[in-house]
Amino acid sequence: MNAFEKELTKKISQKKAVVGIVGLGYVGLPLAVTVAIKKFKTIGFDIQKKRTDMVNQGISYIGDVDEKELKEAVRTHYLEAGTDFSRIRECDIVCIAVPTPLDKYHQPDVRYVLQSTKEIAKAVKKGTLIILESTTYPGTTEEVVAPIFEKKGLAPGKDYFLSFSPERVDPGNDIYKTKNTPKVVGGMTASCNRVTEAFYSAILDAPVTAVSSPKTAEMEKILENTFRNINIGLINEMAILCYKMGIDIWEVIEAASTKPYGFMPFYPGPGIGGHCIPIDPFYLTWKAREFDYHTRLIETSSEINNYMPEFVVERIFSLLNRNNKTLQGAVILFLGVAYKKNISDMRESPALKILDLLNKHGADVRYNDPFVPSFIHRKKTYVSVPLKKEVLDSADLIVMITDHSVYDPADIIRKGRLIFDTRNITKGYRGEGVERL
Repeated sequence: MNAFEKELTKKISQKKAVVGIVGLGYVGLPLAVTVAIKKFKTIGFDIQKKRTDMVNQGISYIGDVDEKELKEAVRTHYLEAGTDFSRIRECDIVCIAVPTPLDKYHQPDVRYVLQSTKEIAKAVKKGTLIILESTTYPGTTEEVVAPIFEKKGLAPGKDYFLSFSPERVDPGNDIYKTKNTPKVVGGMTASCNRVTEAFYSAILDAPVTAVSSPKTAEMEKILENTFRNINIGLINEMAILCYKMGIDIWEVIEAASTKPYGFMPFYPGPGIGGHCIPIDPFYLTWKAREFDYHTRLIETSSEINNYMPEFVVERIFSLLNRNNKTLQGAVILFLGVAYKKNISDMRESPALKILDLLNKHGADVRYNDPFVPSFIHRKKTYVSVPLKKEVLDSADLIVMITDHSVYDPADIIRKGRLIFDTRNITKGYRGEGVERL
């Protein structure tokens, strides 16, 4: 244990370590509040001044962040935010939580990680712990982040500490938040692991598991989301086949779930959304090419999941046709446009892909979503309509896309004429006017 490790470990144990969070989005802001409420001085960094101003005013723009906790963290001066990255020099620990999207060729775009790391390297002091939390391909920490500090003459485990610890934010989850979700850490050296484990153990009410390297931790996160992607792809394919065979997929899943071992229920839907499941598997398929390996199963699952919005539109066309209505000019009412229930997040939402397909066919698409009062898509502004009887009754077809808890299926069935339910919200209801995925 060198002097830097001793000093940082002591600061963490005494809650004297200053923590910087780079990126105040869906991952960074919840993390910043979690650290601050544990009474660590926390500085949030973001390039968007609007965000940092809102943080400093105690205003939450992320649904999973308790505004009372945010206000308290700001009021007690444990949390502040700004756009001045030179203040990195004040920090003993810096967590990077910036976006890692795909480019138009479905290849990893790590420019935000690069830009953030370069800004950090300009001001970082020796003995600082740097943690990358952004989900990315195995090797990013060692191949992208570490070389930037090497150019500054800093060696991991000696002059500073570098680790990867994947974020596990699940928007809308009322049980598991940042503060009580188990953490995995992978450091460049044993000392990097020790200080990273000490930090997360000090701020979380959850176990922390250390693995042998950053790339192991990076692969672990990809496995988590690829596991879900593949299983959702399987159940979506089963749903397509069940429809063609005249079998109720929802009844099949319910029956299979009675087996107490060897089966885990996954559910079909109109497509997958969010920043993780639709995107993360492509990090791995891209990296696999470096090793001359074709990830066939992963790519096939993604193809099936990406096809689901098209399948939904095919079902809509068929349903309208059977009711003597053409898709062109039909009034289609979406219930829900967020990618999952009880949140406002529309990133990669299947609703947008379905909307594009319906617009191409000349449908008149409207929507209701209590979590998304309005949104702009392809330069057009859409505004949520109220769930009044006349609104439901005027729709040629109601498409239930997001299973928000506020939706009352009995009321919707009573007021609507024709319903296509992609989420099994209408479970238990029967009738000619209701069809499920």
